[in-house]
Amino acid sequence: MPARAYNPPAPTGRLSAARQFLSDVWRLTRPYWSSEEKWAARGLLAAIVVLNLAAVFMEVWFTQINADIFNALQEKDQSGFIHALLVFGGLALVFIAVAVYRLYLNQMLQIRWRRWLTERYLGDWLENQTYYRLQFANTGTDNPDQRIAEDLRGFVQLTLSLSLGFLTNLVSLVSFLAILWSLSGSVKIPWLGIDLPGYMVWVALVYAVAGTWITHKIGRPLARLSFDQQRYEADFRFALVRLRENAESVALQQGEAQEARGFGDRFARVVANWWSLMRTQKRLVWFTSAYGQIAVIFPLLVAAPRYFSGTLPLGSLMQTSQAFGQVQGSLSWFIDAYVNLADWHATTSRLTGFHHAVQTVRAAGRDNAGVERTAAMDGALTLDGLALTLPTGGTPLVRADLTVQPGDTVLITGPSGSGKSTILRAIAGIWPFGHGRIALPAGGTSTANGSMVLPQKPYLPIGTLRAAVTYPAAADAFEAEAVREVLDAVGMAGFADRLDEEDHWSQRLSGGEQQRIAIARALLHKPDWLYLDEATSACDPETEERLYGLLRARLPGTTLVSIGHRPSLAAFHDRRLTVRRNGDGIGELAAAG
Repeated sequence: MPARAYNPPAPTGRLSAARQFLSDVWRLTRPYWSSEEKWAARGLLAAIVVLNLAAVFMEVWFTQINADIFNALQEKDQSGFIHALLVFGGLALVFIAVAVYRLYLNQMLQIRWRRWLTERYLGDWLENQTYYRLQFANTGTDNPDQRIAEDLRGFVQLTLSLSLGFLTNLVSLVSFLAILWSLSGSVKIPWLGIDLPGYMVWVALVYAVAGTWITHKIGRPLARLSFDQQRYEADFRFALVRLRENAESVALQQGEAQEARGFGDRFARVVANWWSLMRTQKRLVWFTSAYGQIAVIFPLLVAAPRYFSGTLPLGSLMQTSQAFGQVQGSLSWFIDAYVNLADWHATTSRLTGFHHAVQTVRAAGRDNAGVERTAAMDGALTLDGLALTLPTGGTPLVRADLTVQPGDTVLITGPSGSGKSTILRAIAGIWPFGHGRIALPAGGTSTANGSMVLPQKPYLPIGTLRAAVTYPAAADAFEAEAVREVLDAVGMAGFADRLDEEDHWSQRLSGGEQQRIAIARALLHKPDWLYLDEATSACDPETEERLYGLLRARLPGTTLVSIGHRPSLAAFHDRRLTVRRNGDGIGELAAAG
């Protein structure tokens, strides 16, 4: 997890910042609406918009019905009262159906959009080992798991709810504005000597604008605080997952006190930022609650003089109050949505940073920056003038010139930290830092009878034991009997009847057992080229010799390139090379002597 998260450059000026934010939203939104799902997505969106507009139309109708009900009560008109109630009941049933399907279709669009975005972001993140290279990028991003799992969900939900909410409030404003204008009448302003028509509209406008301005002043820090809160929460969660994944190592070293200090530091940042959020939201809720409560009684106070003078009947007074509430509510949409807008801004910033970092790493991979990788014409593996550096550049860590013919068995030795594993990473294509050329045999470093790399610590996916043995192929890629046979061959016959048992096998099995699982994979896949990076270091010497004997006996045509320390491995390889440090401290690959 990189220490530094990408933050897009802050534009100067509020208008410029707003344009930048909307541009970021559009870049994240546009691909889905022009994708292969565009017609289904647009159809769902159109249906949702129609239902929202229908709901606004019915709310306008409700105000007229309410006026009829109160006028009938004032005039003691029983038949009119019952008729208005019947109309109200029928309209309410339709409104309920509209509300249900408006929510249902909205959720349907949300999950379809989120699924598409998740597949796209996962594809970009996994392509060409971007997930691995991302940790070395200077413009990295923190907690990719949070970006994909949580931020995509939040972005889709907030984008739909806020954009549709804005549209609905805009239509509601226009609809109820006309009603409020017709019911307001005019008021004489003595100091200006004029009659102000539709005065209730102007009162609602002034009330909403003042409330919006104050809300923005109070709640402006929320976007930054929300961004930081999500990051601190993810950092704390990541630390807890790390302990679970390395529970045995921590327990053996009795590192609980140090882990507790680390957890305490990370959680302290969560708590401190949460207090800042609390204080800001407390001030905001103080104002918005008071603003909302005053808005209930305010229109009655303003319209009451006309009612008591007899120019406004009771039904019209109630209709005026409702219309004022709708107009004021529409104009105050920014106030009600402020917290969600802050979350939307923070979520968009995090996704923009993640997208930028992923695209930067992918572009670097496409541009073949650093080490050049080509296809070998003669079927051999060739390292030509290879010089590998740290991701930041500088003096090479190791230099290598090497040719490995098909069928060769090569052992590379050398002191720890001399760069042996880095050479293997460069061959595998996940270490592009440096210069030189690598000519790869057919199949590169992929399986399917091409090549396979066995690292010192094998990866065992959570799931069935059979899936762990057949990885990276699917669990059903090999017959169960074949999987049992290779488990027996590597000395794990006791697990042969547990193929369908699901577990966290990387925590259940010892280091040596995990490495035997990796050798079993190689025996199943039968690659033409097999690279082993200390792949048997956790096994005892006798087991190591037996495993290498299995590889030589069962994969006679496979080219072996091994990295190891034990002298006994030399017996299973025809060539031995070593990495020695020269006078400048740079590792150089040469024939052992």
